[in-house]
Amino acid sequence: MWTTSVKVSPPSEDKRWKLVEATMRRLGHEPSALIETLHTTQESFGYLDDVSLRYVSAALRVPLSKVYGVATFYHFFNLKPQGNHNCVVCMGTACYIKGAANILGEIEKTYQVKAGGTTEDNELSVLTARCLGSCGLAPAAVIDGEVAGKLSPEQTVERLEKVIHP
Repeated sequence: MWTTSVKVSPPSEDKRWKLVEATMRRLGHEPSALIETLHTTQESFGYLDDVSLRYVSAALRVPLSKVYGVATFYHFFNLKPQGNHNCVVCMGTACYIKGAANILGEIEKTYQVKAGGTTEDNELSVLTARCLGSCGLAPAAVIDGEVAGKLSPEQTVERLEKVIHP
């Protein structure tokens, strides 16, 4: 059983762990701090690896299975390094009906990467979402944090080229 008196040390001397520790400290090292701590960890390191999940589990006294469950349930969290740029294609009903699968197919063909993956040169990560909540813009995608709507496959690749090779 977990005890509250045991201090768990960060996995390394990396200064980014201080940001993670500050979040946990601010939230009282309570299990309820899990999502915000994972968010801070991902912001600090770019993704959540096995080492970070184990550390957060021990530091917050939350079973590793729950930490992993939260990290895999929420699409915001990444368990592997992401590319320098990202594209999230909406696969919700409105977007799918209006051609989202064609957009995704063109991205996969042009950049030789499957949804959920990153190009070999680490320039682009391609993800899908169940819904972006922008149904009026269908088909839509989020390219480097910016929502783009009423896209064609060609327009999507043009926009990606502009961010990857400005």
